Amino acid sequence: MAVKTGESIAFLGDSITRNGAAMPGGYVCLVLSGLKANGITITPYPAGIGGHKSNQMLERLDADVLSKKPTWMTLSCGVNDVWAGDRGIPLEQYKVNMTSIVDQAQAAGVKVMILTATMIGEQPTNPNNVKIATYNDFLRQLAKDKHCLLADLSADMFAALNPEVKDRTQLTVDGVHMNPVGDQIMAVGVLRAFGLSESQLKKAREFWIAMPEIACNVDAKGGVTFGQYQQLLEMAAKQNRSIENIASEQLTKALQTLVPPQGAFKP
Repeated sequence: MAVKTGESIAFLGDSITRNGAAMPGGYVCLVLSGLKANGITITPYPAGIGGHKSNQMLERLDADVLSKKPTWMTLSCGVNDVWAGDRGIPLEQYKVNMTSIVDQAQAAGVKVMILTATMIGEQPTNPNNVKIATYNDFLRQLAKDKHCLLADLSADMFAALNPEVKDRTQLTVDGVHMNPVGDQIMAVGVLRAFGLSESQLKKAREFWIAMPEIACNVDAKGGVTFGQYQQLLEMAAKQNRSIENIASEQLTKALQTLVPPQGAFKP
């Protein structure tokens, strides 16, 4: 296994990484808890900022990563370089920026794991995903040339899509930002790149299942009669709460009964 107890990891990225560190079920938090499940405790340095592209990550590399003197850096960048369209970063400049990030990190003694950029929409053949595939081809070659670890998250996520599902997103909430399934796929990809075996990944998944602080939001729509709504208004007023808060609480209780908390998605 490449990472050891007592080491530190800086997670450089955009909003996907920011969200991954902000939520207990985000991919960064799952990486940390997956390592912990296997007896490895590390210090994290989250460094994800929404909307950032390769040029902005290069500009803040020293302040947000190198100044922390981490053992490792995971580098997740490319979605905004493509998604921003005319305000994005062309491939040739992206190559310069990403190579400079890796070179500076390695010169500072930081080990690097490169993450291929994830999807922009869940259709592999849409124009953004066709374009980002060329950026990912470069990242795979860069990892090889610079002797970096590689987590090929793009390949993992597209392989996980069910082509028969066309009426909803499967791995993301909006085609880009992860839902709980996408976060688990990302975390498994990073952990596997760090060298965890299948038995160790199984232990990580079991640990995630048992974590009560991981809450997966379930969007649902329901209705009541006008009379019931009036009763809910009175109940909410007495408890100094909103109807939405009460409804969410009751939905959670009902779902816990319907699906007892011992099963989980297994990437």
